[in-house]
Amino acid sequence: MDEPSNPYLPLLSRTAQGDEGAFAQLYRATSGKLYAVSLQMLHRQDWAEDVVQEAFVRIWHNAGEYQSEKGTVLSWMISIARYRALDMLRAAKSRRETSEEEGPTQEDPHSPEVALYQKRERADIDDCMDLLEGSQRHAIHLAYFLGLTHFEVCNRLASPLGSVKSWIRRGLERLKRCLEP
Repeated sequence: MDEPSNPYLPLLSRTAQGDEGAFAQLYRATSGKLYAVSLQMLHRQDWAEDVVQEAFVRIWHNAGEYQSEKGTVLSWMISIARYRALDMLRAAKSRRETSEEEGPTQEDPHSPEVALYQKRERADIDDCMDLLEGSQRHAIHLAYFLGLTHFEVCNRLASPLGSVKSWIRRGLERLKRCLEP
């Protein structure tokens, strides 16, 4: 069934049947969106590219497991990318904690500068987040910092999907204006 709100369903259905051409079309149509979500979460192009690649491998292997009653194809695909990005962040945090226990290394002479830049960037984001309305701030925090899907945010906030999407969209627009030089 090809619903207007779920335009990628035919491509995913054909992908589930092993149609490589449909999978290539699905990739071309959605990879930019998955990359944008991954980059937003990871702030590193190389990691975001890895997440997109791994997400599409999972999409290829799990296309038959998609359930339309749980959301659109695109939201399902984005959740796969988000979970992979969260896994990558957890692994990076674990590696940082392990390397901190071992002491500083000579291999990365720029790490203090990078850390300072990241700290300043995080402070700017925190300052801008503080300017948002409570519902916008909470929804964005759940979706982008904790990696929850819109449906999970709805459940957590006990709010309708339209409201959550609206809060996130308007909040992101305000964040963008605040962070622009």
